[in-house]
Amino acid sequence: MKDCNQCGKCCIKYGNGGIAASEEDIDMWAIFRPHIHQYVIKDKIWFNPETGTQLTQCPFLEKMPNQQPSEQVKYTCAIYLDRPEDCRQYPSNIAEMVRDECEMIEVVDLNHPKKAQLILDDLMSDSR
Repeated sequence: MKDCNQCGKCCIKYGNGGIAASEEDIDMWAIFRPHIHQYVIKDKIWFNPETGTQLTQCPFLEKMPNQQPSEQVKYTCAIYLDRPEDCRQYPSNIAEMVRDECEMIEVVDLNHPKKAQLILDDLMSDSR
């Protein structure tokens, strides 16, 4: 399994309301991170603070600066340390990675999914 290459596929795919934040996340944002909390409506995330409409992409997904046009676009999360619970848990299993075309997974992982899951669990241990 490869390290994350910051392709942004997961953030792009789930950034339109496809993820949830825990009650603890939302409460913490309300008190300590109002710039994040402004995108919450009725415990659902990523709404336009001015119009109240669901955003089509996470407002905190940013293209990394100084990329060459010939390079694959890489992304960063502006709220990485305060990201929602769903983001901290992703990816959780090999089937999810396959479904979402995660670029971390390799052919060898598909041939040995139990071993790949152990590797994934180890890679994600700091974030979960």
